[in-house]
Amino acid sequence: MIRALYTAATGMKAQQLYLDNVSNNLANINTTGFKRSQVNFQDLLYDKKFIAGSESAQGFEIPSGIQLGGGVRPISTSKVFSQGNQQNTNRSLDIAVEGNGFFQISRPDGTIAYTRDGAFELNSKGEIVTAEGLPLTPSITIQDAKEISIGTDGTVFIKGSDGSIQNVGQIMLANFPNPAGLESMGRNMYAETIASGSPIVSAPGEQGTGEIHQYALENSNVETVTELVNLITAQRAYEINSRAIKASDEMLSTINNLS
Repeated sequence: MIRALYTAATGMKAQQLYLDNVSNNLANINTTGFKRSQVNFQDLLYDKKFIAGSESAQGFEIPSGIQLGGGVRPISTSKVFSQGNQQNTNRSLDIAVEGNGFFQISRPDGTIAYTRDGAFELNSKGEIVTAEGLPLTPSITIQDAKEISIGTDGTVFIKGSDGSIQNVGQIMLANFPNPAGLESMGRNMYAETIASGSPIVSAPGEQGTGEIHQYALENSNVETVTELVNLITAQRAYEINSRAIKASDEMLSTINNLS
């Protein structure tokens, strides 16, 4: 019964983490470019009473042994980079990536962060920046523009007040060998890690990156129904493990009361 107590406790801890993850997914259901996370579990070490294939006292081979597991543990949380639905906004600096790839953002410390959030603005210098004022990399400056046009390959054209058309730069995307290995930094940004591999920077539509679409934003890829089902599953699993602890406690109580 003592084994059951500790085994069920690992299950309750695992389901608590699972519930925390589901809650974060649901909390970000309206976050632009958000990618849902999933928790991966792993069973613990087994106590092997009898090993399958060993010889019994009568000299026969035991076809199956006795192995008692020690419970479960969370092994990782991974981002699911499936495509989110696109929402038309009619804003010229709203850009969505259809396919793989991340926008590159220059941070104050000089490092590069990566994001799927394409809600950009212009600062006082005419630079394309995020809602927090961090500039897009490579930097693109737009001044005296009546219209802004961004092609699917990232090329940015402006129409000046005199009616002339000018190419002011190209938005580049970064792709990674293992996007699930990126570090989530919050604020809709990710950081490169050893697990993610080095970024492969290219024009949209090249080297495995997707195309970009102007006047649109990518919604979160969280599916409400799926997360609600996961929520119920976590709650029921937590409840069942708590019942296992209660049953073990009652059995121990019965043994203690034997006269």
